[in-house]
Amino acid sequence: MVRFVEVVAVILVAITMALTLAHALELPGKLRLDREQYFAVQTIYYPGFTIGGGAEILGILALALLLYLTPFGGSRFLWTLSALALLVAVHGIYWVFTHPVNNFWVRDVELSGLGSTFFSAFAPKTEPGEWKSLRDVWEYSHVARAALAMLSLIAITIAVTSGHTPSEPG
Repeated sequence: MVRFVEVVAVILVAITMALTLAHALELPGKLRLDREQYFAVQTIYYPGFTIGGGAEILGILALALLLYLTPFGGSRFLWTLSALALLVAVHGIYWVFTHPVNNFWVRDVELSGLGSTFFSAFAPKTEPGEWKSLRDVWEYSHVARAALAMLSLIAITIAVTSGHTPSEPG
């Protein structure tokens, strides 16, 4: 059971890292876009990245379960705790910085049902002329999220590989 949870946790953290890293790697190119190009590009992320974003919540839950299953006090516990704290920080940055700006980008996109409810939360109070400051918040929040997600992936990888030897049963 523990080995299964470890594998699932690593996969979910890796998905989170991959999605955040994809956004971070776009930064240099997206900074060259003018307003119209940037606005056009921002709407292409939905619903794909929104669906993939479920890995963050599932990853947090998997890491919390793994932490519960890991004996307290050892290095594996501390690495798992670190991975969980980092992934929670990734998610926190999303809600504090990224999500309010997402609402601005999709304000003219026809959304229905759950998507409409999700993106209506935490709407920013800004004028359309301030798009560059919103762009910077969105872009750099993804760089921070990618860095923390990478650290979370490193931490959980260390946790699940420490103490295991090739001859040790799963």
